[in-house]
Amino acid sequence: MGSIYQRGNIYWIKYYRAGKRYQESSKSTKESDAIRLLKRREGDIVANRFFGLKPEKVRYEELAEDFLNDYKVNRKRSLERAEMSLNRLKGYFEGMRAIDITTDRIKAYILQRQGKGAENGTINRELAALKRMFHLAGQMTPPKVTSIPYIPHLEENNVREGYFEHHEYLALRKALPTYLKPVVSMAYHTGMRKEEVLGLQWSQVDLMEGKINLKAADTKNKESRVIYMEGELLEVIHFQRALREEMVWVI
Repeated sequence: MGSIYQRGNIYWIKYYRAGKRYQESSKSTKESDAIRLLKRREGDIVANRFFGLKPEKVRYEELAEDFLNDYKVNRKRSLERAEMSLNRLKGYFEGMRAIDITTDRIKAYILQRQGKGAENGTINRELAALKRMFHLAGQMTPPKVTSIPYIPHLEENNVREGYFEHHEYLALRKALPTYLKPVVSMAYHTGMRKEEVLGLQWSQVDLMEGKINLKAADTKNKESRVIYMEGELLEVIHFQRALREEMVWVI
């Protein structure tokens, strides 16, 4: 059982877990606030949800650092893309405690990014990084977070419009010989140029994460980018993998 006491006008609480004493300010001059906090702590201890006070002090920067370390330890090739997502997230969540990163604040971040013209696909990659941060923090011993906020996934439309209507694409693809069908499908769904499609190697394709990594040296504007695969595009890549598994080139 815990207890309540005062330091000046502020109420504090004292309680124990596994024989260790914890003292914590309620940050309030009202006894009722201290009682409410003490009951919450005692309830968390009984339910084995209390891992000390550190989870309430963990900030976004610590989650981001652990996320990057995970990429480096596992030598993931998409580190550059991960760092780009972190730079966007940092502008909004920097200095924020993990427990304050709620679904409401995440939705506010989404609105801010959309207001700046960011595509849903780009925002989803950033949200995926944020979700991964929380999952990693929850897997720590002891956990650095005690709960993971709901992080929405935005609807994406990867098909480029205006240059080639969908019915025209289907008609052309049907009329083409088999060896050209995957070329047109990849170009239509990704916006990749002919040289990018024909130069794509399996070392640039991550089937586990469902993405294609284009290096700056391989693109016309000399900027690296990541293309996430789904639907027909993903089916085409899997078909090519089965057909050309022992070869360097995807097409």
